[in-house]
Amino acid sequence: MDDQAQVEARPVAGGILRWYGIAWVLFGLCPPVVAVQGDPGTAKYWSLLVTATLGAAYLAVRRRFPEMPGATLYLCGLVLGLGVMARMSGGAAMFIAALPQFWVFTAGPRRALAFGAAGATATVLGGVTVAVPRMGFGGGGVVVVVIGYLVSSLLGLGAHRAIRQSAERERRLGAELAETQRQLAEAHRRQGATEERERLAREIHDTLAQGLASIVVLAEAARTNLDGDLVRAARQLTSIENTARENLAEARALVGAAPREGVAAGSVAQALRRTLDRFAEDTGLTVTAELSDVECDRRTWIALLRCTQESLANVRKHADATTVGVVLERHPHGVELEITDDGKGFVVARARGFGLDGMRRRLAELGGALTVTSSLGDGTRVLAVLPLSDDPEVR
Repeated sequence: MDDQAQVEARPVAGGILRWYGIAWVLFGLCPPVVAVQGDPGTAKYWSLLVTATLGAAYLAVRRRFPEMPGATLYLCGLVLGLGVMARMSGGAAMFIAALPQFWVFTAGPRRALAFGAAGATATVLGGVTVAVPRMGFGGGGVVVVVIGYLVSSLLGLGAHRAIRQSAERERRLGAELAETQRQLAEAHRRQGATEERERLAREIHDTLAQGLASIVVLAEAARTNLDGDLVRAARQLTSIENTARENLAEARALVGAAPREGVAAGSVAQALRRTLDRFAEDTGLTVTAELSDVECDRRTWIALLRCTQESLANVRKHADATTVGVVLERHPHGVELEITDDGKGFVVARARGFGLDGMRRRLAELGGALTVTSSLGDGTRVLAVLPLSDDPEVR
């Protein structure tokens, strides 16, 4: 039994032994003493000495239960005391009352049976060596002792078997629980790894991949303009340099080489304005913007910026638009970001790709939602809705 099991078992077992101790005194120790009180000899004094010694020894062993140091020595003394008391006052009732102790204070059924047999033998031998007509110890007393020993043996073996089976079930359940916990921890680890891969994939798609795509488009345009419009080519090369620097900062932030806070400088309206100005400069499209100065926490800040970047990247690659409109507004239910274009549109139900799905997941993590409305020839409308916290600590 481990330390924790002992701590848990002590109050319950101690309570049972306390009640049994009362029964042991009333039905085991007191009757033999009362039986010899009228004896004119020294039997009553020996009886008081033996019963007092057994009572004190029982109390000492019970207080140390379930560690039970000295329990074997106590049981040997109990067997001897049974024999002595049987010689003076019969002892059959005392033996019956003592039977539970042979099972409680031993480590297994063999020792319990052995001590029980020794106690029965001592009681029978002590009782039959003298005539005790006042207690009626004789053939009837021997029968009581033998029957008591046999019944207690059957009950003890049955209880021991039940306890052993219960312990085995507990061991199996403990092993199954440990295995289940291990599998659950492994599942959590795999889930965490999967979620982290998805997060990194989304961040790379929304930052590095978009930046590299912009660099490719700008490089192609700059190469075309090298033979003619050198001023425009120079502006495009500058945009390539700035985009590359931003991608480097994003890459460092993703691997932890730079603080993530460096990505979010200024208000969200200012960040969106810089992004839109860069987009208009690189693409030559007409961009209109109505950007309210919305205060928000960093995660909302990043989500709004990433949705804008992804939507503009889709316009650049797929829309063939001439005009893009962006509206950022604060509402009672939160903040809304609307991005529209007058491009060729698409069938939303047929859309396949990581961008829209990544935006939806990013917004869903913050309790928001993404709505995409489009049809062939009618342009596209992207609406991102996010709740805002009223807690000033997150702003």
